[in-house]
Amino acid sequence: MTSADNFKETLKQQADIVRIVGEYVKLKKAGGPNFSGLCPFHKEKTPSFTVQATQQFYYCFGCHESGDVFKFLQKIENITFPEAVRLIAQKLGVPMPKVAFSSPAEARDAHVRMALLDVHERATAFFQQCLRRPEGAHAREYLKGRGLDNETIARFRIGYAPDSGFLLRDALRREFDEELLRESGLFSWKETAAAPEPRAANDQPQGPDQQTAEPQTEAPNANGEPQTANREQPTSGDQAHGDPSSPEVPGSKPEPRGSQLAAIYAKFRNRVMFPIANEQGKVIAFTGRTLSSDEKAGPKYLNSPETKIYSKSRVLFNLDHAKEAIRKLEYGILVEGQMDCISVFAAGFNNVIASSGTAFTELQARLLGRFSKNIVVNFDPDTAGARATERTLGLLVEEEFNIRVLTLETGFDPDLFIRRKGKDAYAAALKSSQKYFDYLIDRARTQFGARTAESKVKAVNYLLPHVQRVPSRIARDELAMEISQKLGIDSAVLRQELKHVAGSRAASAVKASAESQITGAERVLIRALASARQMQSGGGRTSAREGAEEDFDPARQAQYALESERLHEGLASESLIDSLLAGGPESGDPLELARSDEDRRLLASVLMQQEEELTPETVEGAVRGLRRISLRRRLDDVQRRLLAHGLSMDEKQQLLLERMHLKRVLMDPAMAEAAGRAS
Repeated sequence: MTSADNFKETLKQQADIVRIVGEYVKLKKAGGPNFSGLCPFHKEKTPSFTVQATQQFYYCFGCHESGDVFKFLQKIENITFPEAVRLIAQKLGVPMPKVAFSSPAEARDAHVRMALLDVHERATAFFQQCLRRPEGAHAREYLKGRGLDNETIARFRIGYAPDSGFLLRDALRREFDEELLRESGLFSWKETAAAPEPRAANDQPQGPDQQTAEPQTEAPNANGEPQTANREQPTSGDQAHGDPSSPEVPGSKPEPRGSQLAAIYAKFRNRVMFPIANEQGKVIAFTGRTLSSDEKAGPKYLNSPETKIYSKSRVLFNLDHAKEAIRKLEYGILVEGQMDCISVFAAGFNNVIASSGTAFTELQARLLGRFSKNIVVNFDPDTAGARATERTLGLLVEEEFNIRVLTLETGFDPDLFIRRKGKDAYAAALKSSQKYFDYLIDRARTQFGARTAESKVKAVNYLLPHVQRVPSRIARDELAMEISQKLGIDSAVLRQELKHVAGSRAASAVKASAESQITGAERVLIRALASARQMQSGGGRTSAREGAEEDFDPARQAQYALESERLHEGLASESLIDSLLAGGPESGDPLELARSDEDRRLLASVLMQQEEELTPETVEGAVRGLRRISLRRRLDDVQRRLLAHGLSMDEKQQLLLERMHLKRVLMDPAMAEAAGRAS
């Protein structure tokens, strides 16, 4: 085992998978060394996700996801294995050795991700410096006007992007190559036509439509931007916010043959810069608020495009600062914009996060649900984005959040409300926030009224899609009763309408497995075989008897008996045992050796129920138990054959002798052991 492998295994032993997973999933003690919670990888109402503290692995009986602490972080954080190792080392405060990668592609990908984090860290520091310089006076005035003091500006690392296309590029070029800068999302460029490439002697001549023109370039303009005859202007809409189809996103489409890229220039210019951090507090993107008022300034808010380290559907602004407060207070406050979030946080409400102006996604809801399922939504229902707000709320309903809605006075967003009325008024407003469906019913009555039959129909049609999203049938029935009372509608009619609209809902259930069919002896031997991998990671519990070899190896003992005697043939565990026998001790996580979901579920169940230690006696006893099962099955087979018609006297006599022998062997354990080894 290499030093890198030793480090990973040592780190794995120190990590405590229950604590690491517990940062993402609310776990409860489930008996013995097991902890359970709602699976973060699929939707479920009843916990089927289990973490085994002794063996240091997790398994979901619903979606069959399984693995160790490294695999969990890889999947939930969408990172590579080396990055998962680094993240755990950071959580534990353990210095990192040089990491070995499994392939050149993995090494390059990890290198690019780490380098992009470095680029964003340097860019953040650059923008902070620019804010303090004379050219940042306008930005400082803007921030002061928004009520932000120096402490808040420093906490959120707010900065200023100068009105130049080259200053940031020149600052970063000292440490990073241009290819990496293109991948960072901080720069723009324009493909320009280039001269035709020389043709080989056997090339066909190009037609007129295939020829390319010489680039038309000029000196940089006053902002430091390269000028060309077809220079790209900043765009608005999806492209301005980093749509992957935008030509500004590296790798979004192949470069045309015979083209070349003009010099890169800063995407963010003359903007107040708000860094966007991941859950660990590493800056991965930016939002820039323009300070210009002319038409060429681009959109008011410009976001980084998606990159290898930034996926806008997976990030919530300020979660790195707010997650501990959300856990402690057991609820979060969701606002729309970064300025709203910063103002609410600065006023002392540290459990606030923002959707950053993008459409709220299922991934963001699940991310938030790891910390609390209670949320107060403080959006402005009177804006043009009211429908988007309702979609956000509907998504939270589907994810089974307990939602309250905070509606401020008309014309007030959270930022303005706190600046004008103070934090005490905001705290009072939080306390008076409405339950989500009370809010919806009030909106329906305000919009449509509830006096005439026609207005009631409109109100019900408005409410039914929201009720339909509620996963619980009991909760839907209660809502139907509440709506019928407040709108003056017969509850039976409303329930029938709801039943018609909602349709059938699929119920998830865990299928019965081979678990109930296996014996205690099979369980012991499965644990013994799996211990070869677990002992490598410090998970297995074995004991040596007095006078036995010092390092007792239950896997070797079980493997010898099972391979030489094939005692497991025909049993419910045959497929799983064969997988473990074929895997070899170097195979790593035993759950990865299982060939089917059923086998993986069975193995997880066995490893989670460890009533006794693996000693030489328990393994030997399990082998004897399987031998007796094998002998009984042979005896049953002989009995069936004796009942068959058409047997000759010799055949019958032979079967009778075999039956007598098997019965004698089953009565004498020593003979059974000898018979098993001889077979």
